[in-house]
Amino acid sequence: MTFRRIAEERYTTKMYNASKKISDGEIEDLKHILKLSPSSINSQPWSFTFVSHKETKDKLAEASFFNAPKIKNASHLVVFSVQDNLDEFERHVNENLAEGSINYYKHFVKGQPADKTINWLTNQVYLSLGFFLAACAVMKIDSTPMEGIEPEKYKDILQIENHKVLFSVAIGYRDDEDNNQPSVKSKSRLALKNVITSID
Repeated sequence: MTFRRIAEERYTTKMYNASKKISDGEIEDLKHILKLSPSSINSQPWSFTFVSHKETKDKLAEASFFNAPKIKNASHLVVFSVQDNLDEFERHVNENLAEGSINYYKHFVKGQPADKTINWLTNQVYLSLGFFLAACAVMKIDSTPMEGIEPEKYKDILQIENHKVLFSVAIGYRDDEDNNQPSVKSKSRLALKNVITSID
């Protein structure tokens, strides 16, 4: 199957089949895929938390507004967080990045306002989200990215340190009755001519 066909069939899942679970092997594959996500200067300013423990998922669901049913019924919830302790991030840069990346950080990033740096780091985590959603689609795993959560409550429940929770992604397998799937409800996207410009 071509990636175009996969993109046409992928959708944001609204209802999950609670009885179907993702295999341990596939979860390990997804963890490694996330680890391999691209980021500017290979900065990797992220933390990913995989949750399948029912009681913990239920607590996170309570901090997720209208997204609660998806989280409760999905096989797993993956929480995406960004490094927001800039002292810790600089230590990470110096200890783990190549010399060229370290020099870029020192000359173009370190001296700018903290909020601008954290915004730049946040953009890298969103790159990993796109990578992750595409991987799930290829593996025929359904997914639901969600910003409709309470990040501070998530951080407290998961005891996350030195990172800011940005969003979460429910993953699992669709309920056959999900009315949002493309076979029931056609995808709504802008026309190609409205979003693509070609300069030949």
